[in-house]
Amino acid sequence: MEKNLKQEQSAIVKIAMFGPESTGKTTLAIQLAEYYKTEWVPEFARDYLQEKWDQKQEICSLEDMLPIAYGQTKLENMKLAHANKYLFCDTNLMVTKVFSEVYYDFCEPDLDKAAVEHQYDLFFLTDIDVPWEKDDLRDKPEGRKSVFEVFKKSLIDNNKPFITLSGDKKLRLSTAIAIIDSLAKAKELGFSTCDFVQIYKHGIPFENIVEQLSFFKNGIPKAKLIAPAAILNGIIKLSKAQFEEKASYFDDHKSNYVLEKFVPASGAASRMFKFLNVFLNEFDIERETINSYINRSKDNELAVFIVGTDRFPFFKEVYEKLVSEIENFEDLDRDHKNYYFISFLLSAQYFDYANKPKGILPFHKYAESIASPIEEHLYECGYYASVNGKSLLHFTVSQEHQSQFEHIISSVHNAVENETSTVVDVSYSFQNQSTDTIAVTLSNEPFHTNKGDLVFRPGGHGALIENLNNLKSDVVFIKNIDNVIQNNNEIIAVYKKGLGGILLEIQQQIFSYLKALDSNSVDDALIATIVVFLKDSLYITIDEDFNSSSVNAKIDFIKKKLDRPIRVCGVVINEGEPGGGPFWVLNDINGISLQIVESSQVDMDNEEQAAIMADASHFNPVDLVCGIRNYKGDKFDLSQFVDKNSGFIVEKNTGGATIKAYELPGLWNGAMANWITIFVEVPLITFNPVKTVNDLLKDPHQRSKIWKI
Repeated sequence: MEKNLKQEQSAIVKIAMFGPESTGKTTLAIQLAEYYKTEWVPEFARDYLQEKWDQKQEICSLEDMLPIAYGQTKLENMKLAHANKYLFCDTNLMVTKVFSEVYYDFCEPDLDKAAVEHQYDLFFLTDIDVPWEKDDLRDKPEGRKSVFEVFKKSLIDNNKPFITLSGDKKLRLSTAIAIIDSLAKAKELGFSTCDFVQIYKHGIPFENIVEQLSFFKNGIPKAKLIAPAAILNGIIKLSKAQFEEKASYFDDHKSNYVLEKFVPASGAASRMFKFLNVFLNEFDIERETINSYINRSKDNELAVFIVGTDRFPFFKEVYEKLVSEIENFEDLDRDHKNYYFISFLLSAQYFDYANKPKGILPFHKYAESIASPIEEHLYECGYYASVNGKSLLHFTVSQEHQSQFEHIISSVHNAVENETSTVVDVSYSFQNQSTDTIAVTLSNEPFHTNKGDLVFRPGGHGALIENLNNLKSDVVFIKNIDNVIQNNNEIIAVYKKGLGGILLEIQQQIFSYLKALDSNSVDDALIATIVVFLKDSLYITIDEDFNSSSVNAKIDFIKKKLDRPIRVCGVVINEGEPGGGPFWVLNDINGISLQIVESSQVDMDNEEQAAIMADASHFNPVDLVCGIRNYKGDKFDLSQFVDKNSGFIVEKNTGGATIKAYELPGLWNGAMANWITIFVEVPLITFNPVKTVNDLLKDPHQRSKIWKI
C-alpha cells in the first residue's frame, strides 16, 4: 500500500461526513452524490477490517490506524479526479484520529498531523438521533452520546467548519442540500466557509444576507410621497361624543375577542441620557463652571435638566445616595453637587440608568410610590385591554433584563388587580437573533473583527413583526414602552377603546363583504357597494381598468384589498416633533396607499419630496390597534405583508471602527406597509413619549396636571 497521507487539492468543493458509527454518514454521502451527480468516497476501513475479520477473525487494533489512513487518503484522491463540482466523503482522517484517541488513547503523530491538515469546505456532523444498526464491525450502542461529544469537540478544537445534521434520512438530505446550495452562493460572493457557518449558526437565512448586501451596495429605494394625509383626505376626525360612542361599541363587543397589549420594551435608555453622557465626557469640573460649559456648548438640554433636577422621580433616591457616599456633600458648591448627581445617575457603580432598559426606570412620582413605565402599562391594561377581569400584556425584552421586569411586575401585581379589578397575565419574547443583519465596511464589504469573525447587529424595531406574528390574540393594542402618562388612565382608555371600536366596526364590515364574495350570489350591485366602501372608508385607490375587468377579476382584486391585517393608528397634530407621520405614498405593490413614513425614508434632497414632508399636518404617535385574523378566523402570516424593499442604513461604531448596518423596515413603517391602514386623529394627551430624560418634566409626567376629556 502506498504510504502517502498527502491530500490532493482542487477547486472541487469537499464535504466530509463526520460522526460516530451508525449515524447515517454513508447513506447521506450516497444520497448527496446521487443528487449532485458526482462521486462519493466510501469508508476504506470497512473493507479493510472486514477482510481482516474474514481472514483472521481479528478486530481493529492500533496498528491498523495508519494503514487505514493511507488507504482512505488514496481513495479520496482517486475519487477527487472524477468528481463533478462536489465530492462527498463518507469519512476522513479526522474520524480515524478520533477513533484512535477514543479506543487506544493514542494517535500516531503522522496521522494526527495529516488529519488536522486535511481541508474540507464543510463537515456535516451526523447526530445520534437515528437507530443504531448492528453489524460485524460495529461496537456496542452504549455510550453514543459521550462519543458524539468527543467527535464534536474535536471539530471545535481543530477549528473545522461544521454544521450538525439531525432528523430522519429525508430531513437530513433536504437540509444538507439547502446548506450546500447556500454555501455555493456564499463562495461566489467571496465568503469563506467559516463565514458561512457563522451565518448559518446565527440562524440567518443566507438569502437575507444576499438581500442585505444588495441594499448596502445599491441603496434602499426612497419612499415616493404623493401628499400628506390630512383630515378628510386619509385621516378621520371624531368628536369627543363620537369617541365615547366608539368606545362603548368596543366595550359591548370585546367579549367576543381575545385582546392583548403588545409593548416593545427591549431597548436600553442610552438615548434618554445621551446629552448627559456627552457632558460627563467633555466637562472638567476643575477647569470650568457648568454655566460656562452650557454657554460654550449651547447645551440647553443640560440647563433644563439642572433647573428641574428636584422634580425628577429619581431625585430623592440619587440625592440620598450622594449624601451617604460623599463626605460633607451638603457643603459642596452647586456645580459640584450637580456634577456628582449626573455622575452617580449614569455610573455603572451606582445607578447606571443609560444602560438599563427604559421600562424599569422611575418615570412618575406618586404620593406613596415611584412608578416605572412597566407599572403604568399594567394599570392601562386593566382600563382598556381587559375582558371579564382578565388582560394579556406582552413585553418584548432583552433576555438578560427579563428578571428585572418580573421583579417589578410581581411587586405591583396585587395593587393593579385591586385598582382595576383585572388580573394581568404577562408574557415575554425576545428579538430572534435570526433577524439580525450583517455589518459591512464603508466600502460595503462584510466586516470582520480582529479574530476574523463577522459582525451582526440587531435588525431593529422592524424585527418585532416576528414577535407580533407569534401572538395568538384577535385584537392587539400596540404602544411603545415610554408612551405612558400619569394619573389619566381613564381618559386614555376612552381613546384606546375608541380606536378599538373603529377597528371592530371596520373589520366586521370587511368580513361580511368577503363572506358574501365567497357565495354564488355576487352581482354588480354588491361589487359597486364594496367599491364605495374601499374608496370612502378604507381610502383604497381603484385601478383604472377595474370597471372593464371581468366579474372574477373584480372579485380577485377586491379580495386582495380586503383580506389583509388591519391597523387603526392614532395620530396627533404635528407640533414640530422629529420623526414620521401619515402620508399618501406610491409604491409598486399597492399603488397609492396610506403609510407611516419616517423622514429618513424620504429623499430630502428632492425639493418636492422635502416640501411634502414639511407640509405634514399630523405626527404619528405609534398608538395602534390591530386585527390580525382573517374572515375565516385564521391568523394572518404577518411576514407576508412586509415591504422588504424598505429599511434603514445607518453608520455605527464597533471597537473603534466605523461600520454600516442595515435595520429592517420599521414595525409600523415597512413591516406593516401592506396592511389595511386607518388613521384617526387623537388628542395630544395620548402621546407622551420620553425621548430624553427632560421629557419627564412635561405636564403628562408630573402629578400636578389632571386632564379632563
